[in-house]
Amino acid sequence: MEKNASPPIVGEYLLKPGFIYLPRQPTAISAVLGSSVSICLYDKKLEIGGMNHFLFPSVLPPERPTARYGNVATTALIRMMLKNGATLKTMEAQVIGGAFLPETMSRDIGRSNLETARTMLKERKIRIISEDVGGELGRKIVFNTTNCEIAVLKVGRLRRSDWYPYDPER
Repeated sequence: MEKNASPPIVGEYLLKPGFIYLPRQPTAISAVLGSSVSICLYDKKLEIGGMNHFLFPSVLPPERPTARYGNVATTALIRMMLKNGATLKTMEAQVIGGAFLPETMSRDIGRSNLETARTMLKERKIRIISEDVGGELGRKIVFNTTNCEIAVLKVGRLRRSDWYPYDPER
């Protein structure tokens, strides 16, 4: 491997809504997003990354917290990264999703999801290095946990085939 080259990806994982994933090995994490949001966190010193995928901005009261909510999913992902040796100073984030799909929803929950993501990252002084957010198109994304690269494919409607080639049992 050449100097400064990322290790090869050895795993693939489809991150469904309401889940968080911080792999132990180089992984391509994929998600399909509409109004939901994913925060891809990366520690540039350790060269590790993880991702959440949340549907709703926040939950109160906190006695029913799940990763379906941005405030819970983001706090949990940051804690997982810190537990694995990352620091707030060396973490950076990419924020993806938050579309408004007027044909399927009456209010713009995507905008609220994005506000939660941005606020929580700002409070912890985690720099957002890129965003692909809003609009009226869904997104299929792939996040490389070893080098922080993200591929984004915008789609007019989300179909069952958008989940291919992943195992539907995950």
